[in-house]
Amino acid sequence: MIQPETLEPAEYILDAFEATQRIAILALNRDLRETVQRITRAEKAASPEFQAWLRHKNASGSDIYIGMNPLKQDAATRTKEEIDAIRHVYIDLDYGGGNALKEIQKSDLVPKPNFVLTTSPNKFQVVWSVDGIALEDAEALLHALAREFGGDPAATDATRVLRVPGFANKKYDADFYVEAKRHSTDTYHLRDFKLHIDGQDSTRQNYHARMKRQSSSERLTQSERDWAFAKRALARGDDPEDIVQRIAKYRAVDKPDPLYYARLTVQKAQAETERAQQKTRSPEGLESTRNDDPLT
Repeated sequence: MIQPETLEPAEYILDAFEATQRIAILALNRDLRETVQRITRAEKAASPEFQAWLRHKNASGSDIYIGMNPLKQDAATRTKEEIDAIRHVYIDLDYGGGNALKEIQKSDLVPKPNFVLTTSPNKFQVVWSVDGIALEDAEALLHALAREFGGDPAATDATRVLRVPGFANKKYDADFYVEAKRHSTDTYHLRDFKLHIDGQDSTRQNYHARMKRQSSSERLTQSERDWAFAKRALARGDDPEDIVQRIAKYRAVDKPDPLYYARLTVQKAQAETERAQQKTRSPEGLESTRNDDPLT
């Protein structure tokens, strides 16, 4: 077991990628509405000259990002078609970040993360190094990670850029310098993630074969997963309104009124949690027959 080690920008880049792999580096200045993307080899992005240019852009108001998967040798853009291989999966923890990070670190559903980036107070980006995962499988896994641990559902595509450590987060009045810590040097495979991943096929590893053998009635619907997520988040002490916003954001594409749906889901989860607590507190563990739940 290695002790978490804080990484400098160049160390992080060369730890995450092979020196000759082509990667995308992005400098985004929101005030000027300016986006500058450079696609270059990892060794060049880690060079003193390139790092000096990034420090200049950062000091001038730009946030610094990196694409988390290497691109083809002739790539001119950062699109899915240009991705050479999947080398990382990740989760962006914007809501209740500290609690969600603890849940990831103690969970037996996912392996130990390779990198944990602190991007601003109580907000984190968690990264796993992977190999042998197809793009479609990787994006299904990204969705599963976000769903399970309350991550930002916008950070579930393989072309996503994450922050580079050592540079200031410019989204706030005061600069916050992003920090990355390395927790593992292992490389993981799809079988190492024990989450329910939608759209799995029969060619996947042991876990996926087990999931295919289950009948459709045994599988959870998305609404059931939302319900389970709400109960877990409430149990760990997350703000109910934050939970509502996370579910609404995730279901925005398939619900006509995602905010109403999310609020109803959280209200029902709260009512169920309160009933369970009352049952525990009642004499001899017996639940009262009175029904105060306005949602039933």
